[in-house]
Amino acid sequence: MYNSTQKEGNMSGTTKQARTNSTSEDLASSKTSTSSLRSFRRETTNMRASDSIDGYEKFETLEAVSAAIREEGVRECGLIFGIDYTLSNKLQGQKTFGGFNLHDISKDKVNPYQEVICILGETLEPFDNEGMIPAYGFGDRNVKDKGIFPLKKEGRCDGFGEVLEVYEEITPEVKLGGPTNFAPLIDEAVSIVQSKNKFHILVIVADGQVTSEEDTIKSIVRASDNALSIIMIGVGDGPWDVMQDFDTKLPERKFDNFHFVEFHKVKEEARNPQAEIALEALMQIPEQYKTMRELGYL
Repeated sequence: MYNSTQKEGNMSGTTKQARTNSTSEDLASSKTSTSSLRSFRRETTNMRASDSIDGYEKFETLEAVSAAIREEGVRECGLIFGIDYTLSNKLQGQKTFGGFNLHDISKDKVNPYQEVICILGETLEPFDNEGMIPAYGFGDRNVKDKGIFPLKKEGRCDGFGEVLEVYEEITPEVKLGGPTNFAPLIDEAVSIVQSKNKFHILVIVADGQVTSEEDTIKSIVRASDNALSIIMIGVGDGPWDVMQDFDTKLPERKFDNFHFVEFHKVKEEARNPQAEIALEALMQIPEQYKTMRELGYL
């Protein structure tokens, strides 16, 4: 849908190598350079989590988080990303992103969408034996609240590294729109689960309130008939009351399949934000997986 013209430096072999080899820098700072993001995979595996969460013991690295989830019985899963391209991204960074558009891509800072792709991609990629990740955008000026579009023009992304690269390529060309509706994305994720007959985790990264609440609620409820966990990472200033209601008050579901994480709040309160965000996002996966097996989904 969008012209994926190669952004200088993003897809070159030098850049890909730099993702692994460039020196570590502080990604939590708004002054973080793009070269720091390139080295994120190595940096996050060395992050230490300061606190335990919901019965988890302390973890030394993000690899340890993955190992703990595997110990709970999760052997493999598919990963799906959904990215919010609604117009409110231009305003939602007033407090949490220095007044910049949350999708701003520049040399001197890393935006929250880039951070989330790296953090959860790094943690969950070992579980995805196929390694091919469907990644979609929603809420732009073309699809609005009626559909989704693939970030990669043809095929799926080969690992989270390509999800990041494609995101960086197309985002400057995407026309932000709205309103916000998670339903088309959730429905597509359900279709993928049914076609693959495998447990999947849908990661939705979005900046605020859902406009089409009724449609979204119906889709979340229907999704509970399938082996799908939905993690919504809220970026930007909020407010987040609707997301919190989705997390705790939705009716009629076969199991609690929706988990909300307020990205910037976790970052502010943690000594080691990247590890803590991964812990917070994935803390319900073992119990959800156990319930899916009891329900006969797996």
